[in-house]
Amino acid sequence: MITRRLVLAGAAALAFTTSALAADWKAKYPELTFAVVPAENASGVTERWAPFMSYLSKELGVKVTLRIANDYAAVIEGQRAGNIHIASYGSAAFARARLTGVKSEAFANDVNADGSTGYYSVFFVKASSPYKTLDQLKGKNLGLVDPNSTSGNNVPRFELDKMGIHDADTYFSKVVFTGSHENAMLALSQGTVDVAANQWTSDDDSTLAQMLTKGMLKNADGSAMKKDDFRIIHKSAPIINGPYAFNSDLPEDAKAAIVKAFFDAPAKDKAAFDRLSDGQKKGFHPATTKDWDGTIELIKFVDALRKKKAS
Repeated sequence: MITRRLVLAGAAALAFTTSALAADWKAKYPELTFAVVPAENASGVTERWAPFMSYLSKELGVKVTLRIANDYAAVIEGQRAGNIHIASYGSAAFARARLTGVKSEAFANDVNADGSTGYYSVFFVKASSPYKTLDQLKGKNLGLVDPNSTSGNNVPRFELDKMGIHDADTYFSKVVFTGSHENAMLALSQGTVDVAANQWTSDDDSTLAQMLTKGMLKNADGSAMKKDDFRIIHKSAPIINGPYAFNSDLPEDAKAAIVKAFFDAPAKDKAAFDRLSDGQKKGFHPATTKDWDGTIELIKFVDALRKKKAS
């Protein structure tokens, strides 16, 4: 006979078990490291991410520490070593991590303001330049971002190959890895490069848009540059937004808690979420590791290009 006392006892036992499981993973992981690759200067990254780290720490009940990695490779190797528990990946970097055996599991990516979950790789030139197509830039200087950047290296090389430019390093006079999306646009604005690859979702959602809002790009006379001072001369097919991924070896209850905290964020701490997204995103989209299988094929293609050039 099921009595109210038995039901209450069962509920209490379940609550105790759930609490004990949570205590178990928190005892094993009293601190979680969250890694990001800077698309902007380090102080800007800290200002953007710090409120979200505080929110995660509160929701998870353990300290969540932000680590600003030097580059995508540092995130990959950090997760491989188990020193990074959660990471914000670019699509190509996540594909590279999987290809090299890193135990990393995607659980979400960003939802754009228009509800889409993708972006583009574009080639920017200054509007004052004579260049309207990539064909006109042979022998000029190209600014890229990072070898493991999706929109800043891998997709640009794929796009160039489709146009018959199979070796960017010989087609252009110089190919420069600038280190970040911001640096690529700075190099273009200052004339260090004639064309720069970068990420772009819309006129209001891109590295360029963020930099213009901050007044980071200047003309030679010191005046602030505007959107009309730049021109897109090529845009790729849509690229899936990069994932947020945690170590596959984390306990399942820890993973569940992280996922819940992410998806609760826009409502539970709107200020932290808005600061993180700069008002350009509307939330997180559920994702699985397999969503980036297509990106793995892209990375294999770019690797094959490199091997062909080396042989």
